[in-house]
Amino acid sequence: MITGSFDAVTEAILRPELMHDPLPEKRPICLFTFVESNFERVQREFPCRLLTYAPTCRQKLPVLDVEYKGEHYALFLTLSTASSCGNLLEELRVMLGIEKLIMFGSCGALDAELTAGRLVVPDRAYRDEGLSYHYAPAADYIRVKNADYVAARFQEWGIPHVRGGTWTTDGLYRETRANMEKRRAEGCLAVEMEVSAIQAVCDYRGMELYNFLLCGDLLDAPEWDERILNQPGEADVQWQSLLIALELARSLRG
Repeated sequence: MITGSFDAVTEAILRPELMHDPLPEKRPICLFTFVESNFERVQREFPCRLLTYAPTCRQKLPVLDVEYKGEHYALFLTLSTASSCGNLLEELRVMLGIEKLIMFGSCGALDAELTAGRLVVPDRAYRDEGLSYHYAPAADYIRVKNADYVAARFQEWGIPHVRGGTWTTDGLYRETRANMEKRRAEGCLAVEMEVSAIQAVCDYRGMELYNFLLCGDLLDAPEWDERILNQPGEADVQWQSLLIALELARSLRG
């Protein structure tokens, strides 16, 4: 069974260290965005340059060096889904020497009232994907370890937020109502596609994950509600998330 895939004894046959060499320039703090408009706008708003490419089977994905308030960070427009995002993180970990990852993206709200006008800070993630079972022993949930830190910074900065569980699934088009109700009953506030897997990769590789989510659409309704998805003004809301992520990155420098 997939839940028995974690092997803590034998060595992996293919490792990212065999595929990639460390770059001369290290970026211990890296940001992952899923929004193309953020990646385009940051190059207009802040000093940026191409740092490297994250190679995939069919395309080269650029990694930017972003200068923000005098400090330099790596910014990567990552791919969606646990497997794609997690495997790219493994490669960039080797290339950039990543120690701390700030990952932020959209999610589907499972609680209309609690999430309205607030960012979601996940403190645990339901493992309804496959990648995490190769990095951590089987369990329904994985703890998002730095939720306390993210929530404390948001409280300090006056950013409206709510903390709770999230449901990570690769089955975007199989988010059934019955499964949604199960996750809601367990305290999940949102559904997304990466958090449980990325936390598992970070735990296994000794990296620190800092995560928050912007509720784009709403599942907790008689019919699916797009909310801000594909609506005028969505790009500006997503940009605010990037600015918050940069402030988080800055705070991690101490």
